[in-house]
Amino acid sequence: MPPDSNSFCAIWDIVRCIPEGRVSTYGRIARLAGNPRWARVVGYAMRACRDGSVPCHRVLHRDGSLSAAFGPGPENRQRLLLEKEGVPFLPDGRVELARCLWP
Repeated sequence: MPPDSNSFCAIWDIVRCIPEGRVSTYGRIARLAGNPRWARVVGYAMRACRDGSVPCHRVLHRDGSLSAAFGPGPENRQRLLLEKEGVPFLPDGRVELARCLWP
């Protein structure tokens, strides 16, 4: 089934469930949305949500690295938002997934 606007809405609903201080990955969100091959579609959905109603900054790559394509603003905006929520980082700049991965 190809992605459509309902798919984006389902993805956004899942991402809205990620609590403050926790993160998830594109692949995990894709599996929760019903299609484990949609990690890239999750990225498209995050990029399409511009109104601030979805905590897109909480969605990361599978290794805990931040998205180079994360929205407008300063280059390190995603990291700043996560640090503000208390998300721990490793010395190499990736999020410490073992401590804050959801679900």
